[in-house]
Amino acid sequence: MTARGGQPARSIVRVRVAILIFEKLTALDAIGPYEVLRSVPGWEVRFVGPEKGPVRADSGALGLSADFGLDEVEEADVVLVPGGEGNRPLLTDQAVLDWLRRVDANSRWTTSVCTGSLVLGAAGLLEGKRATSHWAFLEQLRGYGAEPVGGRYVEEGKVITAAGVSAGIDMALHLVGREAGPEVAQAVQLGIEYDPRPPFDAGSPGKAPKQIVELVTAATGTGEEWGSTATGRG
Repeated sequence: MTARGGQPARSIVRVRVAILIFEKLTALDAIGPYEVLRSVPGWEVRFVGPEKGPVRADSGALGLSADFGLDEVEEADVVLVPGGEGNRPLLTDQAVLDWLRRVDANSRWTTSVCTGSLVLGAAGLLEGKRATSHWAFLEQLRGYGAEPVGGRYVEEGKVITAAGVSAGIDMALHLVGREAGPEVAQAVQLGIEYDPRPPFDAGSPGKAPKQIVELVTAATGTGEEWGSTATGRG
């Protein structure tokens, strides 16, 4: 098969994706990348939980099912950790952190969305690396030896961290482009009609009005709960 410009198109191979889900996750952190990654032919996406069974999103209104427990998925080509208030307990959950270390040892890509990067940090997977997170929690990455940087996603070696919530879609498309080639990624983008044109230009603290930034900062309760866990690690 030949791509435009006379370059050979990349063959699509089987890729095993493990998305960690848990109580009180932010749904779009997981579902946005899921919709991108599951759209690639030959890619298998599994939802893995600390325990097998249903979990509720942070709103309580939406349920997802972890069809696999940690002990059932010991290897993955891509592992993804979403964010949400429910991942705060994961920062000290040794079963989850040990699982991430084991899967990361043989993964091709280790990824996160939003505050999922803090869980990667707690597992020791961001030491000395550039990484991003939701803008309100970005500085908490320093507590795990990472260098916080802005942007929709940051690729550092085989680790790709995405900024808040919707940035997971951008990160997933980038990952598909890196693994399966740009034409496949573009086909997926078109298939899900990802052509965002939001009615307001307030999607980052550098663009949003000051009072909106203050409102959202207050609502997220940044810093204290996350920071005490990060700086208190052994």
